[in-house]
Amino acid sequence: MTEEWGGHFRMVIAMLKKRGLELGLQRQDEYVKKLVKGKKKGQSRDGYFLDQLLICAMIEARSCERFKTLWQNLDDEELQEFYYKFMVAEASHYKLFLQLAKTHFPEDEVMERWNYWLDYEASFIGDLEVRGDRLH
Repeated sequence: MTEEWGGHFRMVIAMLKKRGLELGLQRQDEYVKKLVKGKKKGQSRDGYFLDQLLICAMIEARSCERFKTLWQNLDDEELQEFYYKFMVAEASHYKLFLQLAKTHFPEDEVMERWNYWLDYEASFIGDLEVRGDRLH
């Protein structure tokens, strides 16, 4: 994920600086913490690997959705372009993680587990605090 920690992070820092803002303190991401709790205990190494890939895919997919919402609803053209680039990158990451899962595991197994993660996410997503300080 050099792209995210390298290029994307630098882009965010540059935009913050340009707008006279500073990066805030990092806080724990309750969404990610809840997702991780959904891993089955005592599963095989392969099962753990598949879950890791799918959790990453889900995080990237949701980030893509948030960036899309910003891109479509901002009046600021500079920020629209900024968030559009992130939306495209997150969509690419989401697809990459799913493709990696399908490369290493049978597609029906991947899709069965993906559906588990979608259901699991739906069981808690409405209870999470809406926060404006985190997009990824």
